Amino acid sequence: MLRTSITAAALGAVLLAAAPAAAPAKSTITMSGSTSVAPLARELAKGYLKAFPNTVRFKLLEGGSDVGINDVARGRVTIGNSSRDPQQSDPGGLAFNRIARDGVCIVTNPDNPVPNLSQEQVQQIFSGRIRNWSDVPGAKISGTIDLNVRTQASGTQDAFQNIFMGGPSGQRVATSASQKASNGLVQSAVRANKNAIGYVDFKFATGTNAVAYKGVACTLRNAKAGTYPGLRSFWMVTRGKPTGATAKFLKWIRTNAAAKAIVNSNWVSVN
Repeated sequence: MLRTSITAAALGAVLLAAAPAAAPAKSTITMSGSTSVAPLARELAKGYLKAFPNTVRFKLLEGGSDVGINDVARGRVTIGNSSRDPQQSDPGGLAFNRIARDGVCIVTNPDNPVPNLSQEQVQQIFSGRIRNWSDVPGAKISGTIDLNVRTQASGTQDAFQNIFMGGPSGQRVATSASQKASNGLVQSAVRANKNAIGYVDFKFATGTNAVAYKGVACTLRNAKAGTYPGLRSFWMVTRGKPTGATAKFLKWIRTNAAAKAIVNSNWVSVN
């Protein structure tokens, strides 16, 4: 697969501040990385500012899990958001702080509401061994299957490979697949093309047909029950043990009832 060279510095930022711009913040927590973790990170930052106004300033960038991990390792950001697990190839000295779990959904266009896929069927489709919808049980259309996947820097791509494709030594995604830099771009591509299939964080399944996997619907309810087999972890990665404002923020996420309520609103709590 093609490895991206996107850096957080090249991406747009969203500022979340409790005080007017003219009021100086005591400290700033900068985050970059996973487009899957970003919606949760944004909500947690807002919740923290509501609980502790005028104490910290947040700056949130995206770019993919590998970007976040590399950014924090190089000191470019305070926290690298990651939707993939630690790897041996990651830079040394990093601390992976798990904040939540969520699901990865296989999605098709609403005009092609495939009801269910087995792991073998997912592997056959995404590896390119099955190329026409007429060969997929339950498909409502015929014609070429248009694959949409994430780039190598994506934690969702890593989770998809590990959960659905059999891990590093399993089946590989076909080189003909269209690579997208974010969950939102995969979501848009599948919405716009009745022949499309892709995979997204379940937060981005809106407007698509979320396919049941191994007979279990990809829903938040099933994720919380632990029955959906496509679950993965969300991490906030720090350079060494978190300190100062970052340590306080992560402790609040792990221990505060309001933070847990934010996580449970659209994700799965790990506490």
